[in-house]
Amino acid sequence: MDRKEKILSYMCSKEYIPLKFAELMTVLDVPAEDEEELRDILTELCIEGKIYMTKKGRYMSVEGENSTVVGKLVCNAKGFFGFVICDDENESDIFISGDDMGDAINGDRVIVHIDDNDNAKGHRQGHITKVLERGNKVIVGVIYKEKDRYFYVRPDNRKIYSKIIIAQSDAMTAQMGDRVAVQITRYSDKKKIFGEVISVLGQQDSLKSCIEGIILGNDIKQEFDKETLNEADKIPQTVTENQFAGREDLRDMIIFTIDGDDARDFDDAVSLTLKNNGNYYLGVHIADVSEYVKEGTALENEAYKRGTSVYLADRVIPMLPTSLSNGICSLNPQVDRLTLSVFMEITGDGNVVSHKLCKSVICSKERMTYNNVNKMLEDGDEELCERYKHILPTLKLMEDLAQILKNKRTLRGAIQFDFPESNIVVNENGEPIEIEKEVRGTSNKMIEEFMLSANETIAEYAFWSEIPFVYRNHEAPTLEKIMTFNEFILHFGLSFKGKIDRDTPIHPKALQQILDTVKDTPQERIVASTMLHSLMKAKYSEENLGHFGLAAKYYCHFTSPIRRYPDLAIHRILKDFLDGKVTGNRISYLAGYVSAASKHSSDCEVNAETAERDVDDLMKTAYMSSFIGQTFEGVVANVTNFGMFVELDNSVEGLIRVENMTDDYYEYDEKVNTLTGRRKQKSYTTGDVVNIVVARTDILSRQIDFVLAKDADRKLLKKFAKPIEIPKSEKHGKKSKRKKSFKKYNKKKK
Repeated sequence: MDRKEKILSYMCSKEYIPLKFAELMTVLDVPAEDEEELRDILTELCIEGKIYMTKKGRYMSVEGENSTVVGKLVCNAKGFFGFVICDDENESDIFISGDDMGDAINGDRVIVHIDDNDNAKGHRQGHITKVLERGNKVIVGVIYKEKDRYFYVRPDNRKIYSKIIIAQSDAMTAQMGDRVAVQITRYSDKKKIFGEVISVLGQQDSLKSCIEGIILGNDIKQEFDKETLNEADKIPQTVTENQFAGREDLRDMIIFTIDGDDARDFDDAVSLTLKNNGNYYLGVHIADVSEYVKEGTALENEAYKRGTSVYLADRVIPMLPTSLSNGICSLNPQVDRLTLSVFMEITGDGNVVSHKLCKSVICSKERMTYNNVNKMLEDGDEELCERYKHILPTLKLMEDLAQILKNKRTLRGAIQFDFPESNIVVNENGEPIEIEKEVRGTSNKMIEEFMLSANETIAEYAFWSEIPFVYRNHEAPTLEKIMTFNEFILHFGLSFKGKIDRDTPIHPKALQQILDTVKDTPQERIVASTMLHSLMKAKYSEENLGHFGLAAKYYCHFTSPIRRYPDLAIHRILKDFLDGKVTGNRISYLAGYVSAASKHSSDCEVNAETAERDVDDLMKTAYMSSFIGQTFEGVVANVTNFGMFVELDNSVEGLIRVENMTDDYYEYDEKVNTLTGRRKQKSYTTGDVVNIVVARTDILSRQIDFVLAKDADRKLLKKFAKPIEIPKSEKHGKKSKRKKSFKKYNKKKK
């Protein structure tokens, strides 16, 4: 037991009474020269949520208090109440009323004392006793002026309800109505937050300022520091023969990449041959990024902090500098590149009967695109088939193997969400000009199957090798979520076959059967999307818990080290293992490393996904601003007591507010999830196909208002031409450009 564990054990014991730092020094008999080490240990334990310091400076153990838990505060959309998501995943969420939050705000990591009684809805409830870690390094919002006394910022994130007070001297050059980034300087128990402006992003209704605000608000770093760039610039852009030592030379093999037309970083290449016994011999060759991003370097530290590349509609924020991601690490054609290769021998029924992992060097023969390969395999394009005749037989063999692998996954019950994703096209100014459906053809699915096989094979290899590792887990959904989803699909005449309870958990195959039933119907996207939200979120972990969605016992992320840190981390571990270096102290170090990397990478992924989703919503809102007054067909995605959300074919979602359903007085029935007119008994429920008119768009809230086409008379539409109301104290600022000029109702011809 090390010193840190001994100190924690003592503080959790019955004999311990809350002590100040100096008292702990005496009781623990810590010599003066070790004072700093004790401070560091206590700080670490506080950050980990295992102890905390009282207002009087005494250290208390959390573990010793049965009614105390540690977790992250997540508030509702208006900040009036929230829930603490406990660090211990076995603990249910704790309801926190606004009065019981103290000075905590959304995103903070807190200690909660659990009350004796549950709230009215049966949730455990409690009150926050301590903020362990602030969750918002930077808060983005719009700045206003309170008469001539001070400025304040209203956060873009509506889960942070408190205004942030800014002294006039701390406002930089910000003008009223500007979007700004604020650093918090002081919190108050009286729900007051004080801060200073650190960046002026531009006018509040500017698309650019909105996107910059989303990036900053999700703690995503865009620029690389000088030290990181200097390290990257010093790395040679060519591979030399002295780097071949200990690697298999695969440069004569037919190996190539298949990526999107606009891709610049190629981190995976593939090869395929037939063995004499008739089995397939699939090779997946991944860029050896760890050869250039070494432990202890600025490049490594920066990659760890970022955790992932972020793909926004108008830009990519890379995890690594472009000299690596698009240069020496990218598997560009006709140049030597260092790789980590996994070969899999696969039978005709899709079983991987043997595999081999090795450090390697390759020379990609071609840079293929999904579009061109699809034209060759699906359309038999003569010109392309002639141009790439040297790899055409391999491509056809790959098509056969991919189908075998897909059939194998289907048989074991993997869920396949095949509904098309949307792609937002922007012009040179970063403005949305089109929303198109992404087409996933034969080649897209082919590469996906090969990467899935590689990820499963590597995860199983690591598991049975008993080495510290970063797994990608997807746990089974909770019974409560499944039962809620089952109630939802009852509206479509669907339900799960067989019994589902705590003793008979759901199998992914049962979910796939539902998707198969609604395939190619107007309800397909709604059902698939709702199902997706009913599942657990996949996470990284040092423990292997399997992947529910893939129906896989072992899974990891191995194939994208240029854009995902966990992939880079496990490459480093696998190379050490191949070299016989995962022994003794190295095992102990790696055990701690994979635990920290898993948690941090999962957090980074959440931030990236939130930013990507918010920018998509923003772009969709901006795009639909050009279609005000026009008619579209959509599907009711959700029904609430305040209206219904309708999704269009291009994936844009808007709200029809119940007060704007003017042909009747509509009442909400929660049991059957419908809005029904009191006089005419006309009902609307999830999955209904409706015609809507785009009535208003609001860039700031990223919300779109629809009205039913049959209700869209001139009087109703004119209501939406008025500027959106803002609080009185905020009207003193610059006039907002949010007012929409009314466009004549112009029914779109089908």
